[in-house]
Amino acid sequence: MTFHLLFITIQIAKRRKSAAEVQHEQRVQERMDALKERQTAYCRLF
Repeated sequence: MTFHLLFITIQIAKRRKSAAEVQHEQRVQERMDALKERQTAYCRLF
């Protein structure tokens, strides 16, 4: 009895981000942080 196994190697290359993408992500993160701060301030009232 013979078993044949198929091995597959997957290589994922990390895509480099452009300067515009990095700036966009930073702006999104800053806005999310500001939103979280407002949410916690609102929750503290109750």
